[in-house]
Amino acid sequence: MKDTAKHQGLRNQLATLLEEKGIDDQNVLSAIRKIPRHLFIDSSFESHAYQDKAFPIAADQTISQPYTVAFQSQTLAIKPKDKILEIGTGSGYQTAVLLHLKAEVYTIERQHELFKKTATFLPKIGLKPKRFIFGDGYKGLKEQAPFDKIIVTAGAPLVPKALLAQLKIGGMLLIPVGQKSQIMTLFVRKSQNEFEKQELGDFAFVPMLEEKN
Repeated sequence: MKDTAKHQGLRNQLATLLEEKGIDDQNVLSAIRKIPRHLFIDSSFESHAYQDKAFPIAADQTISQPYTVAFQSQTLAIKPKDKILEIGTGSGYQTAVLLHLKAEVYTIERQHELFKKTATFLPKIGLKPKRFIFGDGYKGLKEQAPFDKIIVTAGAPLVPKALLAQLKIGGMLLIPVGQKSQIMTLFVRKSQNEFEKQELGDFAFVPMLEEKN
């Protein structure tokens, strides 16, 4: 698991590209510069690691496009000690960005192959979420609610009511909503029963599936 000066240079280029695309949160850009994304994908595809595109990983999933990871992280305005629920651990790259931003991360993955792989890998590179959960993201994590922020990294055909219910007052849920392509949608909890909704443009994600696999 090598991380070289060449990799660092490629990360710097990637951060510059994301800045040009409108990412201006310096803490998020710092995470992009620091996290060795090439370690999150199969070593035979290392040359693709610092391109701004999604890439296939195990269990028919993808490692998200760096711009998408940065956009979601920036939109949620992550602060140190924020209690965050991540739906869809996947490769762990988005998890790593959240941890770099000093959030307290609870992360759920439904694909057992990915859950095992990522739960072993992240601690190896010194990253430790509060909890890794093998489970159904549609149900959230009721026993740890409420959360400051909930981030969903897969396209959901509808917004799970359980996730809205697990937000603090003032908390935010960021979720890509739609079937084949998705609209990035932000919900801010204004009161017990009131949510403010904002649509933030089109994105493409793998689908969010129910039940554990």
